[in-house]
Amino acid sequence: MSFEGFPVAALDFYDDLELDNTKTFWEAHKHVYAESVKAPFEALARELEPEFGAMKIFRPYRDVRFAKDKTPYKTHQGAFVGVAPATGFYVEVAAPGVRVGGGIYEASGERLAALRDRMADDRRGPELEKILAQLRRGGFEIGGERLKSAPRGFEKDHPRIELLRMRTVLGSRSYGFEPFVHTPEVLDRIRDDWRRLRPLVNWVGDAVAGL
Repeated sequence: MSFEGFPVAALDFYDDLELDNTKTFWEAHKHVYAESVKAPFEALARELEPEFGAMKIFRPYRDVRFAKDKTPYKTHQGAFVGVAPATGFYVEVAAPGVRVGGGIYEASGERLAALRDRMADDRRGPELEKILAQLRRGGFEIGGERLKSAPRGFEKDHPRIELLRMRTVLGSRSYGFEPFVHTPEVLDRIRDDWRRLRPLVNWVGDAVAGL
């Protein structure tokens, strides 16, 4: 199967799942998931793997063991290409449409310390500032978990305090439900945006490699 885009049925499936997140609904519509969600993701993975690497397509089931929300199914389908610990490229389909992203989504302990050391460095820190500024100019949203104040060991007037407050660094872009997401054109969009995100992914990946 070649990648032809994400069918309208994929977005409709998650629209309906948000309203009826039950095993009864899932069992009655799992053929829609298989044909309109899982199969296109598998085809997309084959297209992107030669350039970016193997893609992990996440399971549709939620881990509800310790969650207050016991709804059994995720209301989106995500896939990830990892290049370093908790670092890589992401694509998601949900009721609001298609979203792409890249960066580091979890940092703690040694990983967070290494990330902050690189941000504080007078050569490497400004590199990240330039990367993020370029992504913003290109229409990407820059997000991630942030501290409200300066992290321990850094002054509030540090020249890169806004970077140092970031515990995760993510760039993303939403395609919504533009007509092209239902066509092969969305493959080119994802590939091009992942290429634009590569400097960010490489920067944070180098910081946490091996941790």
